[in-house]
Amino acid sequence: MAIDQIDRSVAIERPKRLTSSQTELVGVKTFRTTAKIVGAVYLAGFVVGLVGSGLFQSILGATGASANLPAVAASSVLLAFGAILWLMAVAGDAAHGVLMFPILRRYHERIALGYLASRIVDAVFIAVMVLFVLLQIPLAGAFVKAAVTDASFLQTVSGLFAQGQVYAYDIGMITLGVSGLLLCYTLYRAKLLPPLVAGWGLIGYAILFVGMLSEVMGSGLGLASSIPGGLWEAFVGVWLIAKGFSSSGLAQLAKRRASQDESLTGVA
Repeated sequence: MAIDQIDRSVAIERPKRLTSSQTELVGVKTFRTTAKIVGAVYLAGFVVGLVGSGLFQSILGATGASANLPAVAASSVLLAFGAILWLMAVAGDAAHGVLMFPILRRYHERIALGYLASRIVDAVFIAVMVLFVLLQIPLAGAFVKAAVTDASFLQTVSGLFAQGQVYAYDIGMITLGVSGLLLCYTLYRAKLLPPLVAGWGLIGYAILFVGMLSEVMGSGLGLASSIPGGLWEAFVGVWLIAKGFSSSGLAQLAKRRASQDESLTGVA
């Protein structure tokens, strides 16, 4: 009898389930933090890429031509520092895909996967570009010690590395154009950014994609085509840190995701 009374007095507390509005609030707060991080990564990538490119051009010489090997030998530490800056940009490219995946997935999972995959491919090709640059350092060391007959051969090899650097960069930028189009299309359709801002990104990345494709064919438009998208990244970096994604857009994505989950549950 005593045991029965004890059993009846025990209250079993079940974990409280969050309501849909509470879940939506948590998601909005999380994505606001994500927006600030993405904005910071955009700005950091813009700065380190700009500085790294300046170091490369000042030491290596004309893009695509054989490197100024004596200058490379004299400034190998500075060139390696520029390579490190570009590798930081590579890490930022991959981070963009990872950070934006949960947000883009709420709108369309295939677009999210496409964005993540294209960002990773972009990062891989830029890393290959950096590798070609770093290969110029031991080549320059050999050039300084080489006889006159070997110097011409080493310059030829340097030219091949320079061409590999250019093609790796161009392919990486073409892939960046694809990823940017996927991103800005989703930002526009999901109303995560104002239409003018998202539209600017769409146009900028379309110009980058077409310009870099023509660059591979020898048009010489690669640098000019990267300006609109580069300025957009700098602008949107500041925007995301200051304002983040649109709250109404995030709320709509949360509802969209919830309805998708309910439909899957109903099918199951």
